[in-house]
Amino acid sequence: MDSPESSKPTLLERLSALLLREPEDREQLVRLLHSAYEHNLLDADALSMMEGVLQVSERSVREIMIPRAQMDVIDISEPPEQFIPFVVETAHSRFPVIDGDKDNIIGILLAKDLLRYYAGEKFDVRDMLRPAVFVPESKRLNVLLRDFRSNRNHIALVVDEYGGVCGMATIEDVLEQIVGDIEDEYDFDEDEDNIIPDGSGNWRVKADTEVDDFNEAIGTEYSDEDCDTVGGLVLKAAGELPKRGDRIRLGELDFIVLRADSRRLYSLLVERNSAGTPDTL
Repeated sequence: MDSPESSKPTLLERLSALLLREPEDREQLVRLLHSAYEHNLLDADALSMMEGVLQVSERSVREIMIPRAQMDVIDISEPPEQFIPFVVETAHSRFPVIDGDKDNIIGILLAKDLLRYYAGEKFDVRDMLRPAVFVPESKRLNVLLRDFRSNRNHIALVVDEYGGVCGMATIEDVLEQIVGDIEDEYDFDEDEDNIIPDGSGNWRVKADTEVDDFNEAIGTEYSDEDCDTVGGLVLKAAGELPKRGDRIRLGELDFIVLRADSRRLYSLLVERNSAGTPDTL
């Protein structure tokens, strides 16, 4: 007689049973994935990535692009000694280069190419430029990702129906829709403190920093009654999920979004302003 243990279905049998329920549409497929998660066949990260893959095929570039007003660009008329401090401050690896205005983008400058300037070589920004790629704002993200991979390009300028530049998107912006935020050398180290002074009287702050810890470190008196984290305070004040570069004022402090995707905030730059005493939210 079989023991109770031997009569239990194996992991492979349970997975097979789930997969045999062939989904007829996307909604059923999502429910199937959630069922696999509930049966411990997928962990939370795997489920999130699978849902992200499905969303990428449905979303367009306009939904994730960096808006035109928030694009960090270099003007070809500026000498290197004028724009290099801006390159260092913004810490991007690639910059659209304009000739006069953002509708006239003549190429892409890679920050690493500026090493030639410091090496004392003959340096002409125009000679350093890589071709700019333009895509319509209606382009699907899965198609854009395929183009990035095939063309070995990492940045695309987004144009509206009239041909005007309305924003830009990077391969990182697309991949973050699948895997969440991608850290680079300018992001926080997980082992570092959540609040890091930048040496100029401002702070870089992880959005998941608890309000109490923030108050203690900065000397503010924000309430944690409705929000547990600094990111929650910013979301509440903004009324929507802000994008990179957005500035939200809370009493005596301004919170500038450093990193965010379509799902959550990751890091903020906190600056003092002249508003006086801090708010109590």
